[in-house]
Amino acid sequence: MINKYLLLLLFTLGSQFVYAQGSYFYYLEKKNSNFDSLVTAANHETIDTVKAIKSYQIAATYFTRQDLDNYNKYLKQGLESSSKSQIYKDIGLYYQALIHFTKPDFAALLEKDFVTAESALKKYKSTEAKRIRIIMFQNLSLLKVMQTKETEAMNLIINKAVPIAISIGDNELIGGLYKNVALLFYNSHDFSKAIEYCNLAELFLSKLKKQTPQSNGIRGEVLLLKAECLMRKDKLPEAKIELNKTYSIIKNYPESNFNSLYLSNLGYYQMKQKNYPEALKTFDLGLQNSEKYKNTNITERIKLFKHQIYQELKNFKQSNNILKEVYQKTSYKRTKQEVMREFFKNYTALKDTVKANLYATEYINSLDSINNISIHKNIALLEAKYRKAEDEKKIAWLYTEKAKKQMEVSKKNSYLWLLSLALLSFIGLLIFLYIIYRKNKKLSEQKEINLQQKIEDIKQKEELSLTKAILDGEERERERIARDLHDGLGGMLAGVKINFSVWSSSHLNPQKDQEFYKILGQLDNSVSELRHVARNLMPESLLNFGLETALHDLCEFYNRKNLEIDFQAIDIDKALPLNIQLNIYRIVQELLANAIKHAEASSILLQCSQSGESFLITIEDNGKGFDKSVEKTTKSMGLRNLKNRVNYLKGKMEINSDHQGTTINIELNIHGE
Repeated sequence: MINKYLLLLLFTLGSQFVYAQGSYFYYLEKKNSNFDSLVTAANHETIDTVKAIKSYQIAATYFTRQDLDNYNKYLKQGLESSSKSQIYKDIGLYYQALIHFTKPDFAALLEKDFVTAESALKKYKSTEAKRIRIIMFQNLSLLKVMQTKETEAMNLIINKAVPIAISIGDNELIGGLYKNVALLFYNSHDFSKAIEYCNLAELFLSKLKKQTPQSNGIRGEVLLLKAECLMRKDKLPEAKIELNKTYSIIKNYPESNFNSLYLSNLGYYQMKQKNYPEALKTFDLGLQNSEKYKNTNITERIKLFKHQIYQELKNFKQSNNILKEVYQKTSYKRTKQEVMREFFKNYTALKDTVKANLYATEYINSLDSINNISIHKNIALLEAKYRKAEDEKKIAWLYTEKAKKQMEVSKKNSYLWLLSLALLSFIGLLIFLYIIYRKNKKLSEQKEINLQQKIEDIKQKEELSLTKAILDGEERERERIARDLHDGLGGMLAGVKINFSVWSSSHLNPQKDQEFYKILGQLDNSVSELRHVARNLMPESLLNFGLETALHDLCEFYNRKNLEIDFQAIDIDKALPLNIQLNIYRIVQELLANAIKHAEASSILLQCSQSGESFLITIEDNGKGFDKSVEKTTKSMGLRNLKNRVNYLKGKMEINSDHQGTTINIELNIHGE
């Protein structure tokens, strides 16, 4: 049997939207007329190189249909037609590698052969060789996703495949690649970035002079991915627009396997609207299509959606039946984790303490939060570096333009000198030419100044963009971790505590089983500590009551028996943008933490005030102070983050410290972003 992931080797990459592990080719053709025409043309082709590439394409198509006899036949025909052309022999290495999908260890074998083919093909400048390289990088990227190596997958797409696709100007390939970047951001729950790259993919696909069934299929996937991201952000009206666009593409192809993908998203939209009966009907239609075309990813996706509906309707028996079916058939670790979490919810609702605790334990043991956080952060940093490289290319282009302008000015100056020497006797004309020369020189200098200013502006914007990407990435990770701890693990531990409390009230004696109640108390303290950590990562008081209340709560938190913190707030505007409030909160949090950790102070004065567009922060302590030279030499992450946030808000920071204490004054621009 051919491995179930073989379809990722087709010439477009269709990817699922729920932790995509494999890939699936969605097509929008009513018949196989195009393929039949390709077979006929290849069999009658007289030019060897053309016959070779057509034979390779036919072989790949037969392979995806699990017709190994015809795959071997046309692969052999392609290799024989390539006997006099080394480049087409090397292209054949890619198509020969497909056979590895029939082997258990296909991933390692494919990666090895793809690396060999890339080494052979990268020396060629032909468009066909570059297309094959792009396809291999796409497939290697998907293999990395299957191996949960998302950072490597992102690197292969944006640093390997995209530059080659841009170099040959293939807008369809570029659109498909940006769609895959969007998918990686979707899988890391960065829906805003996913939407950004969906829009980029749409832009390049719209540049195609002729839309083909294949390009329409890619565009349909982009629209559905964008729709799902919008639904995840609860922007249902905008999502409906994208769903309608998709339907306008696929409505004339009722038998296409694309319908299962569309119906799964339409059902999810209906489910978000609480229209459960209609959603169940839509999901059943989608299941018929996905099972017909053996699309296991969409089948799993739809079944998990149906389980959520039955869970909402309190039909836990039907919900558990679906979860058991998915768990038995899936081979994806993340899907198994999701199923275990949902089993815990169901059995908790059914008050089946034993099974609830069992699935909670299995789910917690399967988590790898630290690795996931690292992957998501690395993906964001990799994308930010890619954007920085693109900006550097723009700067290089401006330098080139500057050199051209200087060359033009140099030529003009030469002409003026020659003309001056030739007309030396005409003093009046010489003066006139001299005036023109001076005027051109001043104009050239002004242009050079303007150009240099533009370069500096681009550099500043690029640095600000990189700082913003890092700070936004940090805050998103804080928010996501806080949400996971509070709503996920915190909820589970609280559920376990409640279940133990209910069970112990009817099975244990408080006098005889004091050890158990002691452990139960420790569990309760653990839940409180976990929620305290979650609140510290993303302060709820800031989101609910504003900056002034959040800063007051922060000071109350740091108050100690031997430490008094006096907080004074003056004219703080409650309508400050949330991102500005959050950055100010982080700055104050870092200042207080440093004072408490290093100053050994017994008294701290914190004053925050707002005057127009300026926000002023002053903190004074009576601690031991520190050497100001440390500020320039320290590698402290806290001080570096503090300076980054101050610079981000176009602010200024002044530090005065001696043995009697430390005073720090910070002035921020509330519109500095």
